[in-house]
Amino acid sequence: MIFPEFENIDVIESIREKYDPLAKLVRPHITLVFPFESEMSNDELSDILEERLEDVNAFDIEMKGFSKHSELYGNYLFLDIVKGQDDIRNIHDMLYKNEFEAYKLGFEYNPHVTVGSLASESEMDEAYEKVKSQKEVFSTKVSRISVEMIGKNEESIIVIEKELPIE
Repeated sequence: MIFPEFENIDVIESIREKYDPLAKLVRPHITLVFPFESEMSNDELSDILEERLEDVNAFDIEMKGFSKHSELYGNYLFLDIVKGQDDIRNIHDMLYKNEFEAYKLGFEYNPHVTVGSLASESEMDEAYEKVKSQKEVFSTKVSRISVEMIGKNEESIIVIEKELPIE
């Protein structure tokens, strides 16, 4: 995962408090590899990250605007990425091409921050109407990739952090 460190992250957190049931359990994030169960140790995961991200440097991202998505897994409100998508997609693809290929979910990857997970399409539409006029821009440099373990109560436990070199 990427946990972006925006100066104005409070805006994202206030939206998530209203619309995302996981807001108090995990910070705003961009998922690179979706949750999976495995017997891999943290040391093995750390070694994989070291190898796969060896040539990846820190990069800039910018997020702005919202979109809504209904799919098999639910109804979501996303904060969209307008700069840095290719860098994020490349990391995602690099990880799934190798050790995590067996965990691929089989749909097109769209990098984003989830700001809402809603029970119905109508609730999602209503939430979207409330946030779509938000013009705030969120910018930062991504310099760390994190591995999260999901605890018994769905809470986020960071077990590995890989620093990316800043050029």
